Order: sequence, then C-alpha cells, then structure tokens
Amino acid sequence: MEKSLAIIKPDAVARNLSGDIISMILDRDIQIVAMKMRHLTVEEAKGFYIVHQDRPFYNDLVEFMSSGPVITMVLAGENVIQSYRGLMGATNPKDAEPNTIRGKYAFSIDHNCVHGSDAEDTAQFEIEYLFDNEDLCL
Repeated sequence: MEKSLAIIKPDAVARNLSGDIISMILDRDIQIVAMKMRHLTVEEAKGFYIVHQDRPFYNDLVEFMSSGPVITMVLAGENVIQSYRGLMGATNPKDAEPNTIRGKYAFSIDHNCVHGSDAEDTAQFEIEYLFDNEDLCL
C-alpha cells in the first residue's frame, strides 16, 4: 500500500475548509491513516521545504507555512500519490479543474490550500519528518 503526505495549509484552515477538504479525500476512497493539527515553527517549515532552499520563493513559503495552524495527514491506498495529486489540482488554481481542491478553494499559486507528496521517496521523507511510526494506524 502506497503512502503520501497531505497538508491542509494555513489559508484553508483559517477559512474553515478542513472538513470539506477531508470529505473530498474520503470521497475518493483514500484512507487517512494519521492526522494531526499543528502549528509549524519556522525551523520546522525550513526543514520540511529544504529541497526548495535555493529557490526565490523559499522564504515566503516558510513564512506562510509557519503563519498558522495546518492539518497534516498520512494518506494510504493504491496509487495514492497520483490519486491525491489529481484531487489537489494544478498548483496554480487558475489552471486547476473546478472539481479539484484548488479549483474550488484556492485563490493564488502561493495560497493554494493543500500540499501533497510528489513521489514515493518524497512521501517517505515528508511522513518521517512529521510523524512517528506509532502515529500511523495501518
């Protein structure tokens, strides 16, 4: 069974969209095997997004992701990475299909409501960064 990390970002949590987003995930028959609400520190956000440290948007991303509570989840299922990425929609909400999370709820490329792992190795790093093994209900 494949696993992926999903994050409901501060913009969506602040707008009380968490329940709607979680419902969209469950409606796709994706299992949620761990979930935590947390407020990432600046240091945690820096470490999580370390792969982007040389990109011009890195500091803004770290600031945004540590600006308020997020909901972190471990998703599980067959081809869950691809399935969840399809549900998220394009990074730029202007390009996202209307029935996707970003198509329905996101306002901008910077505040796009959700994060999802893009590959199995990324998912493993992200899950291990934010969850302990005993947190997973598999």
